[in-house]
Amino acid sequence: MKRKISARIGDFMAGQGFYIVLFLCVAAIGISGYFLLNTLGSDPAAEAGRPTQVTVTSTPAPTPAQTAASTPEAKPSPAPAVTPYAAPSSSPVRQEDAAGPGPSASPVQSPTAFTWPVRGSVVGAFSLEVLAYDVTMGDWRVHSGVDIAAPLGAEVVAIAEGTVTKVYQDDLMGTTVVVDHGGGLTSRYQNLAGAPPVMAGDPVERGTVIGSVGETAMAESGMEPHLHLEMAQNEVSVDPIQYLP
Repeated sequence: MKRKISARIGDFMAGQGFYIVLFLCVAAIGISGYFLLNTLGSDPAAEAGRPTQVTVTSTPAPTPAQTAASTPEAKPSPAPAVTPYAAPSSSPVRQEDAAGPGPSASPVQSPTAFTWPVRGSVVGAFSLEVLAYDVTMGDWRVHSGVDIAAPLGAEVVAIAEGTVTKVYQDDLMGTTVVVDHGGGLTSRYQNLAGAPPVMAGDPVERGTVIGSVGETAMAESGMEPHLHLEMAQNEVSVDPIQYLP
């Protein structure tokens, strides 16, 4: 009995064996494909419960140079045009404006006519380069004017026309009167007596009395009565003898 059953099984396997092996292979491939699909395709419900990883990429802050380059340069707005004011055609015009500028004032010229301030002899010459002996001080020194001998009280006159600019008391040369003759020329009268009859601002002519001979100059008190006369051109001392006739 057992032998018959074994023989039948053997015949069956011999006849149907190829199909059985083929079936098993197909089944194995199907099962493998199923598990593969389950592995690759995840369950949405299961995935929803999992924590989500978020990757944040930090962007570096722009440098000042990049900011300045990216910022457009502001252009200055053009200044508004200014229209000059035009005076109405009916504005009055001054006569001096219509006539134009007047003639410029001509410079004051120095006088050409001179006279001696007093009548007398020269007892002290002008000397700036050579030292002269001073009998009062007892030494040798320069002499910036001329000394003209004259009696006490003799009238002293202006050597030329001009304007009195100063009347004052000098510590060494006594009562002094200064006259401006124009053109930078001035004359200075010293060792005068008392109070002169002129004051600053007075105009004088050639020969106008401006004082009298005195003895107020302490620096020349050892000499005989005289007038000390000085002259200057543009504040530089000059020899009065070059101007006197």
